[in-house]
Amino acid sequence: MSERQKVGLVLEGGGMRGMYTAGVLDVFIQENMWPDAVIGVSAGAIHGCNYMAGQLGRSVRYNLKYINDKRYMSLKSLIKTGNLFNKEFCYDTIPNELSVYDYDAFEKRAADIPFYVGCSNLETGQGEYIRCTDFRKEMDYLRASASLPLVSEIVEVGGMKLLDGGTCDSIPVAFFRSIGYKKNIVVLTRPAGYEKKPDKTIAVLEKVYSKYPDYVKACKERHEQYNKTIQYIEHYEKEGQILVIRPSKHIKISRMEKNLNKLKYMYKMGRHDTKVQLDKIKKFLEE
Repeated sequence: MSERQKVGLVLEGGGMRGMYTAGVLDVFIQENMWPDAVIGVSAGAIHGCNYMAGQLGRSVRYNLKYINDKRYMSLKSLIKTGNLFNKEFCYDTIPNELSVYDYDAFEKRAADIPFYVGCSNLETGQGEYIRCTDFRKEMDYLRASASLPLVSEIVEVGGMKLLDGGTCDSIPVAFFRSIGYKKNIVVLTRPAGYEKKPDKTIAVLEKVYSKYPDYVKACKERHEQYNKTIQYIEHYEKEGQILVIRPSKHIKISRMEKNLNKLKYMYKMGRHDTKVQLDKIKKFLEE
């Protein structure tokens, strides 16, 4: 009998499209399905940390409750603090007071199942993949992973200047394969056939981040790299090395969507699409 290959779980970002991922991961929790390692980018990292703590429904609960709360996301916060998503409210008030995060449960599971967050390094224009073990001390890495360019301040942590991981490596499956997780479950937030187009804000990005030419170059090339990654995923999917979970239907939803019905729909679709593949997922994890 051949030795079982280690399985990674790779979670794409996508802002509020990530409610799809929240639905996927809640089914994983309910079915007690755990990979050998997890990596999340942006919203994928946010929902991934709730999954690692085993907190069923937490992602959908606080997002639906606070998405239209000005303390959560507002132009006022952007003007006043440089962050569209208010840093204090999102990364302190919510996890420590309003929807308490189970730091101990995360820490215990992360000791056995490595958890990584993907960030973009402004000075190198490359992806950074940080293993996190204690969010009491490492919350800034999670915040950096989800700090969208132009509407977030640069996060300086670990001697690096970081922003949203989606710019430099939107779906870090190649990284996971390179460190030994040859089989991967990849959760995407775009339906099949999606092709990323060039960024319409590139002229603004060039001005705002003029001190970081390598980062600007990564922004310009992001659509090309993203589309190549999708081709890479589809290749290994055919080889049986990757299992993809992606939205089965197209729904027009923005990264900063506030429509509760759309958010609920994405969450429910994530649950549905995962249940449809449940037997296949369990077999993939076990073999």
